[in-house]
Amino acid sequence: MERTYQSWQNWAEPSKQTEYTEPTPLLGADGTLLAKGWARHNVFDYDRNNVKKVMRRKEWDFYQLSNGKYMVQISFANISLGGYASGVLVDLVNGKVIAQQMGLFLGGKDKYILPPKGDQPHEYTFTPGGAVFSVKAGETSRTITFKKGDIEAEFTMENLPGQENITTVLPFKGFPDRYFMTTKMNCMPCEGVFKTKNAEYKFSKDDTFAVLDWGRVDTPYSLVWYWGNGSAWIEDAKGEKHLFGFEITWGIGDESNATETCIFYDGKAHKFGAVDVETFPKPNKYMEDWRFISEDGRFDMTMKPFYDHHSDLNVLAMRMHSHQVHGLWSGKVTLDDGTVLEIKDMYAFCEYVENRW
Repeated sequence: MERTYQSWQNWAEPSKQTEYTEPTPLLGADGTLLAKGWARHNVFDYDRNNVKKVMRRKEWDFYQLSNGKYMVQISFANISLGGYASGVLVDLVNGKVIAQQMGLFLGGKDKYILPPKGDQPHEYTFTPGGAVFSVKAGETSRTITFKKGDIEAEFTMENLPGQENITTVLPFKGFPDRYFMTTKMNCMPCEGVFKTKNAEYKFSKDDTFAVLDWGRVDTPYSLVWYWGNGSAWIEDAKGEKHLFGFEITWGIGDESNATETCIFYDGKAHKFGAVDVETFPKPNKYMEDWRFISEDGRFDMTMKPFYDHHSDLNVLAMRMHSHQVHGLWSGKVTLDDGTVLEIKDMYAFCEYVENRW
């Protein structure tokens, strides 16, 4: 599937945004998807035992944090056939991976069971393949650790009391028991250290932010998506600092009930409509400017890339092919009350992914 840009003035009709505010079962006992839409907190009750296509079930907790110079990815994934715990440190300025370790395991159907919600307090420690992955999440902070080989990392991130996120449930046409449910928690100032054999890399809450990409999905074999995300401190006209961030994901599943598009400002979610990119980046335009605009005009941003974090894992019938492009973003966004925020040279990223898994 290849999506192409359309000017927002010419969208056929505004996208529908079905918001859930009360606890709602995700799946029926027969595995049928019951909820389709979005929420400001994860109100979707997920029972993994109701998933009927068990070997299509995938669950992950993925943390990405960066200060615009270095990026850390710490994640745990259970894809039923197996899974992994991973820790990666990337030099964004010089465009290279500094350190990477992964602990693998086989058979994830009934072991390494992740929590059913990512935005509520929880804790766990898993030790697959010689790695140690640990999360301790409270109401307003969480600490994650990763250890394997000559890598040791520990980070603590903060969130405001009652901070809103965006949780979306997307169905797939023709597949009543398939779904893509994710929570994106933005705007979490983060501090910590990533140790390698030869050096320590320290991160401060003054300029480092973490995002949680939490997923519980049961999907068709082939997927394509865009994912753009960023967080920053920005100043208003009075010189006061505010927490600002955005989440834009599209191309996955049926978006007729909700789009995974949201602005975050001082802990509140401001929902807007469908978004697309002006120029399709494949195959050789990843390092050209990316212009994003939403159907309602509330998100109008341009990214000037400086690094393409390209990865391509191709094993047997599985392929995970990603161009995660990092750059400086400038433009305008509009909050729910009509306030327009001017953004200038904010560090953030957007990726284009083609997966078969």
